Amino acid sequence: MSSNWKLCPARDRVELPCGISEKDLPSLKAPSGKSDTAGKSLDNIKTQHKDAIRKHLKAGMDFAVQGNRVNDLSNDTQRAQASFIGTCSAKPEVRKIMGLPFLSSQTKKRDQIVAIDLGTRTTKAVHLQRKGERFCLVNYTILDTPGSDKAPTPEALTEHLKAVAHDLKASRVKQVTLALGVTESLLRQVEVPLMPVSDIRQMLKFNSKTYLQQDLSDHVFDCYCLPLSQTKVSNADKSSEARASATPKMRVMVGGAKRQIVDNLAAAVKNAGLIADTVIPGLLGPANAFEICEPENFAKEVVALVDIGFKNTTITILSAGEMMLHRVVALGGDRITAGLAEALNISYAEADGIKVGMPSEVQQNLETVLNPLGRELRASIDFFEHQNDKTVTQVFLSGGSARGELVVQCLQNELMVPCKSWNSARFLELALSPEKMGEIEHIAPQLTVAIGAATSLF
Repeated sequence: MSSNWKLCPARDRVELPCGISEKDLPSLKAPSGKSDTAGKSLDNIKTQHKDAIRKHLKAGMDFAVQGNRVNDLSNDTQRAQASFIGTCSAKPEVRKIMGLPFLSSQTKKRDQIVAIDLGTRTTKAVHLQRKGERFCLVNYTILDTPGSDKAPTPEALTEHLKAVAHDLKASRVKQVTLALGVTESLLRQVEVPLMPVSDIRQMLKFNSKTYLQQDLSDHVFDCYCLPLSQTKVSNADKSSEARASATPKMRVMVGGAKRQIVDNLAAAVKNAGLIADTVIPGLLGPANAFEICEPENFAKEVVALVDIGFKNTTITILSAGEMMLHRVVALGGDRITAGLAEALNISYAEADGIKVGMPSEVQQNLETVLNPLGRELRASIDFFEHQNDKTVTQVFLSGGSARGELVVQCLQNELMVPCKSWNSARFLELALSPEKMGEIEHIAPQLTVAIGAATSLF
């Protein structure tokens, strides 16, 4: 994927229903009558839809976009809200497949990048340094998240971010990229009639319930238009009138988060002496990192990326570089550990330790614990394959639990697809301390979201 998103104010969290892909989501349609758009220029098509969209905008709008800047944000939260979501921004001639040139607050490429993955149980952060056209992993850290049972206060988050910056030893780097977890952010792909991006933002801000079929008040949103696609005309209806009335559509990636979360994050970042350069949904992290780390598989294969978090697991299916489906399953490493502790009659801490370096004697217990997760992931893969007549060839696993070989093997048995844990830092040069150099191979699956967030500034 490529580039950075900047979210404009508009509103809430949308979760895909279990087993539903973006193709099945209702299209966002502006009310309009039949019109002959065949053969019209892109400018004429855009003009056709402007009036329809503006009919649904409230009078006296206080929202303005000038170039790439958002102007209705308060001073304290302007930078954080003005650069909300991101994917990689590498050279377009090199990385065309998932080219998503999202808007960003940055004006030039950074020589130093700090990315922070704000997880439920632990925060993972990386410090990358540019060396010509390559990047070097200078440092990383993993710290327990304050108040993992509930959202931390802005004060606690401020101290936490200071501790992260201190551990990274990156005192000269003030701009940071942050990745929000799946419970704090949304990512959704929809279709809309051709129109300027600024009109789509305004549409989402003032009419989120109409166009997203849900009241999304009190949230911050942004969107990016994916490559242009035409409305398909069914084989049974080949009349010239039907072809002429088929309105050209474009696919739009919509992302967002609750305004209160963004406000708290902006305040904490500022009080920690840092600058929020970009904020992205954590769900984009694995796909971003995979694009650079596994370019051949990304560009040519149908693969599933499974990231096992503490409370939730995400699955993203990519086909020839296109994000076809993403889903959140409410089963994660916490459930695996608790299940093992109960089955083996040991403490949670002991179960957490053997989950990764697990002896084969507990494989049967592990399979029992992992079966529910495997069935949910298999259902998502089956749905995709049935809807698209394509076969997922490999599953790439990341997250803390993916470090255990038996976890990978048990999921492979359940999914009936080759599975492997992958090293998202493999494409980076390493300039780590000797201690961390020896640990990076084992730790890398936990850093996938943070590294993917960092690639949003490439």
